[in-house]
Amino acid sequence: MKCPHCNMGIHASWIEQGIPYSNGQHSGWHVEIMVCPQCSKEILRLGKGAIVNHAYQVTNYRQIYPPGSNRGPVQPEVPANISADYTEAALVLPRSPKASAALSRRCLQSVLRDAGYGQRDLSKQIDAALAEADARKAIPSSVHMIVDAIRNIGNFAAHQITDQTTLQVIDVDSTEAEYCLDVLDSVFDHYYVKPAQAKKIKDSLNKKLAAAKKPPAK
Repeated sequence: MKCPHCNMGIHASWIEQGIPYSNGQHSGWHVEIMVCPQCSKEILRLGKGAIVNHAYQVTNYRQIYPPGSNRGPVQPEVPANISADYTEAALVLPRSPKASAALSRRCLQSVLRDAGYGQRDLSKQIDAALAEADARKAIPSSVHMIVDAIRNIGNFAAHQITDQTTLQVIDVDSTEAEYCLDVLDSVFDHYYVKPAQAKKIKDSLNKKLAAAKKPPAK
């Protein structure tokens, strides 16, 4: 996980405590707390217990301190409108995984449209991206697998996600909603960050070639 304070990668080491009523009876609520080993700041999550398969479990923990997102800043190469949707999806995640996932889907749809996949149905856009034959545009196998997996989160496949329904709210949990953001991180890297880095390297090479009075690299 990433620390929501310093954004450094850390190992989770939660200490759990049940919250009783004033009469001593357990309320079913639990709080988890840990201290980031990097910045020494506290992180708190709240969860509600329930009987699952005849056993008591605490599910759907949500971060309550610090409030907001524990995602890092979006790379500057990502277009502003897409970056804004991603940031909003990350901010609402602790309070509404459903809303976060809806924004993530719209974000993914915008990225794929930018890449030339103009289908109105998000699932068909994903199909086209995964079937891309142009080696310059084809996504690597690692990204291929996670983009394909997003259709099975929250039963997205049973819902036609079009321009009009991109933001429809489909039941997902916080883990699934956060996975959607992880997918977008990889997609951003493939479609925006790495091409910008490659262009920068090529431009630098061409400057050196020009200085040496040689033709530019193709």
